[in-house]
Amino acid sequence: MATTAHTPESGPQVSTHIRAAWLRLALHYVEMVLAMFAGMLVLGALRDLLGLTVAFGERPGAHFLLMATDMAIGMAAWMRLRRHGWACTREMCAAMYVPAVLIPLVWADVISAMTFMTAAHILMMPAMLAVLLRHRHESSGEPL
Repeated sequence: MATTAHTPESGPQVSTHIRAAWLRLALHYVEMVLAMFAGMLVLGALRDLLGLTVAFGERPGAHFLLMATDMAIGMAAWMRLRRHGWACTREMCAAMYVPAVLIPLVWADVISAMTFMTAAHILMMPAMLAVLLRHRHESSGEPL
């Protein structure tokens, strides 16, 4: 009868650890999305109360940049509260501004303001995911 030796790198225990690490990463992603929307809603409402908003229909690019800033502040606050490093925090905030590369298409009437805003929100998600994967050791507790 042959027996197999289980090394620390093999077996069901490792797959459980990997699954747990991916689950923590997914939960962190959900936290970031929630913090992003909380920043957008809370800070956007505050700016609106103070009369510091820019009308979307008149200036979609400026409106987007203010909204992205609100989202970035919300995410940065949550990440720092959770003791994430500054590098990861800065990169996650920068992910909010990735869609700004599309603003010239709005100016040139290649895409509508609403199409831009929809695309911007969609593009933020993979940009955030890229940062999470790059810094996955911070949210998973171990390498994936």
